[in-house]
Amino acid sequence: MSFTGFPAAALDFYDDLEMDNTKSFWTAHKHVYEESVRGPMAELTAELEEEFGPAKLFRPYRDVRFAKDKTPYKTHQGAYVAVAPSTGWYVQIAAPGVRVGAGFYDATADRLARLRTAIDDNRRGTQLQKILAELEKAGWTIGGDKLKTTPRGYDADHPRIDLLRHKSLSVGKNYGFAPVIHTPALLPQIRTDWQATKPLITWLTDNS
Repeated sequence: MSFTGFPAAALDFYDDLEMDNTKSFWTAHKHVYEESVRGPMAELTAELEEEFGPAKLFRPYRDVRFAKDKTPYKTHQGAYVAVAPSTGWYVQIAAPGVRVGAGFYDATADRLARLRTAIDDNRRGTQLQKILAELEKAGWTIGGDKLKTTPRGYDADHPRIDLLRHKSLSVGKNYGFAPVIHTPALLPQIRTDWQATKPLITWLTDNS
C-alpha cells in the first residue's frame, strides 16, 4: 500500500482519546487507530526508508510504572529513524495535527562533552550556528532541553553560550491541520523537510 495521507479520522481519534483515555474507549476504537493512524504512518515511513533508513513506530501504550499520570495510552503516534545513538528524524501525528523534527534527544555525559567541545571550537561551532540559522530562516523552530546555568568549564560570555547550554538539540516544524496532511503530497514534503535537516544530523554525528 502506498501512502495516501492521514484521514481526518486520525485527528478525531486523538481528540476523543484525550477526552476518554481509558481501556474501554481504546478497545472500542482500536480499529480506527490501526486503520487511520498506525497504518498510514507505516506506509509513510516505508516510502521514506530507501533514503533515510527504517523507522521505529512507537507503541501506543504509556509506561505508567513510575508516572504520576496513570492514563494508559499515548495521545500521539510517533515514528523515528535512528542515524546515531538518540539522533535522527521524527514524524508525529496527534490531535493538533502533524509535526516533523530532527536532532538528538539524549546524550551520555561523554557524548555531551564531545558536542560541547565541538561547539566551543570556533570553526565547528560557527558551522553549527550557520546550519541552525538557515533552518530557522526556513521556518524551523529550534528546541531541546537546556541548562539554566552555564555549563562547567565555560564562560557565561562565550559567543555560543546558548548552544553550550543544550542537553539535547532538535529542530521542528508543524503542519497542524493543513489540508496537505490528508493527501499523498505530505510524503514529498516530509522527504524535503528531512533532506533539509541532513546538515544538522551530519554535524551531530560527526561531532559526537
